[in-house]
Amino acid sequence: MNTITNTPVVLSKEQLLRHWLGHRFVTRRVIEAFPEKEFFEFSIGGMRPFSALTSELLSIAVPALKSIISREIAPYVENEAVFATKKEYLEKWDEATDEIIRLWPQIKEEDFEKSFKLFGQYEFPIYQNILYFIDNEIHHRGQGYVYLRALNIEPPFFWERW
Repeated sequence: MNTITNTPVVLSKEQLLRHWLGHRFVTRRVIEAFPEKEFFEFSIGGMRPFSALTSELLSIAVPALKSIISREIAPYVENEAVFATKKEYLEKWDEATDEIIRLWPQIKEEDFEKSFKLFGQYEFPIYQNILYFIDNEIHHRGQGYVYLRALNIEPPFFWERW
């Protein structure tokens, strides 16, 4: 039987974090682009307003990262991060980004392949859970782009990540 002893690395741990932070920077700029009222009220086709989507993103990233680090399976708490103003959302977004940066070194590189049952629901390798955080953010940011365009607001360029 052949065993793989050396798996090629496509991205380093630091590159993955930088990639994620780049997406968070763009999402922050999408939040900033919304007028206050529309951030909380505007939707299309029954989709949630961007404030609710932002609340979801805030309820996933740091709580899930803490859970991965501690290996304690905690349920997803919907609407854990609901605020009254766009300014508060931006402040919490920045705090969460700082927390991600602080927590990131606590994940051992060799643990990325280990399985973890995120929110007690989905069991995947840790690297796939982190990719889920990023994919979910991109998905919801895409909804924000549609909203901004419908409001005749030019969304930020997605490739300008810094």
